[in-house]
Amino acid sequence: MKQVLLSLSFLLPLAPLKAQQYPQAFQAIYEEGMADKNLPLIAHHFLDVIGPRLVGSPQMQLAHDFVVSQYKNCGIEAYNEQWGEWQSWQREFTHVDLLYPWPKTLEAIQMAWCPDMKQPVEAEIVLLPEAPDSLSFDRMLAMVKGKFVMVSPPQSSGRPLNTYEPYIGKAGADSISALRQKETAAWQQRIKNTGFTTRTLPARLEAAGAAGIISSSWTGGWGVLKIFAARTQKIPAVEMGLEDYNLLARLAANGTTPKLRIKTSSKWGKMVPAYSSMAVMKGREKPDEIVLLSAHIDSWDAGTGATDNGTGVLTMMEAMRILKKVYPNPKRTIMVGHWGSEEQGLNGSRAFTEDYPELLDKISMVFNHDNGTGKINTVATQGFINAYAFFEQWIAYLPPALKDEFKMTYPGTPDVGGSDNISFISRGVPAFYLASSNDWDYRNYTWHTQRDTYDKIVFDELRRNAILVAMLVYMACEEPEPLDRTRIKMPVDIKTGERKQWPLPAKAIRKGPY
Repeated sequence: MKQVLLSLSFLLPLAPLKAQQYPQAFQAIYEEGMADKNLPLIAHHFLDVIGPRLVGSPQMQLAHDFVVSQYKNCGIEAYNEQWGEWQSWQREFTHVDLLYPWPKTLEAIQMAWCPDMKQPVEAEIVLLPEAPDSLSFDRMLAMVKGKFVMVSPPQSSGRPLNTYEPYIGKAGADSISALRQKETAAWQQRIKNTGFTTRTLPARLEAAGAAGIISSSWTGGWGVLKIFAARTQKIPAVEMGLEDYNLLARLAANGTTPKLRIKTSSKWGKMVPAYSSMAVMKGREKPDEIVLLSAHIDSWDAGTGATDNGTGVLTMMEAMRILKKVYPNPKRTIMVGHWGSEEQGLNGSRAFTEDYPELLDKISMVFNHDNGTGKINTVATQGFINAYAFFEQWIAYLPPALKDEFKMTYPGTPDVGGSDNISFISRGVPAFYLASSNDWDYRNYTWHTQRDTYDKIVFDELRRNAILVAMLVYMACEEPEPLDRTRIKMPVDIKTGERKQWPLPAKAIRKGPY
């Protein structure tokens, strides 16, 4: 990286294009973006052939190498940069069977970094003990020994909330919503009374002799479950589909104790390098100033990470391909960061800001895409007061098909969590989140679920987004001066009466898992 930066200062300048030439440049960007037909095939290889991209997995390394090779094929400088190391783990198979009171194979999948099991384990299930306080919970822990412990709230109904109103009206739907909120609050209190959190509780149950952990992180949609990380060292931790989880909970609550057999298999390996994949188009007139594109490359691995964040990676790759064709000598340097381990705490992007503090003042702005397959129609400007001076002008220059649905709100407030723009915002760098008001059911159906697969991508939207990003980058490169970094005065928190704080930097986790 430092060799790349050193080489930037020896490049010859070119005169910038004038604003009145934007239509001509935009026409070239649009035509190049619409003419290319390879995007679905690239997505197929990235998602279907390579597979999910859990940090440390063999698939993660294949994904890094594939992305770098695609940039190099376009004539764009690219490389993998190590920021840490992660223990290699590869999921294999999960089998969960109901043995009693009747036989059935249940819908379940092991959590990421789940311990490998040499032999199947058979045991009865038990709901998380309900205790009035942590001391009582400790005394009740004997009942989990040798049992599979259910740690998530069962649901009184497995229907998506939006399906109720057409049949029972708004009042009926509101009553269902209120019931769910009450049930969720009751279970949250049940967890709180243990003295542990959802993250720390599995380890305590394991220490108490539990045979395994069963959870169900329902999204609220039909047939979807979210997959995160196991928090156990020796016993299995599985995520179960809502319908089967509810079945077990009802049986247990009504006096029939189910018996299950669980077998998970996975491969653990040695510590391996953890990377971010970087690409650079060197600027000609202001090579030390950088417009940074951002989209994390890793994913959870129940599906193949198509919309979180395969679409972000593909959008930025395609935008760079287009720019290399129609704008090969940008005024400023264009850099792309495909960060590793975003899902475990923005680790790749946080490591970048830690490792290259000298770059932070040189980054004109960051465009971060981590928003599924919906078309971008707003930019979250994150509390940078003068962002409107750029974006209002830029949106006016955009072709009608791209700008008609844009709705901007200024100056906004900084995000405090969620995606890689936080790594830069916390250090005062203008890092904007490219967002969509039409999320194609992202939160309910694809975000971190087993349904996040190639077939959920809307390629017309993806192609349009790549064209839009290319145009925004073009204009950001052509601006005479970088964006002023003046920030809003943070509002008062109505709950505490104290003024909120601008997000503070957090350290990257350099060695995992956790």
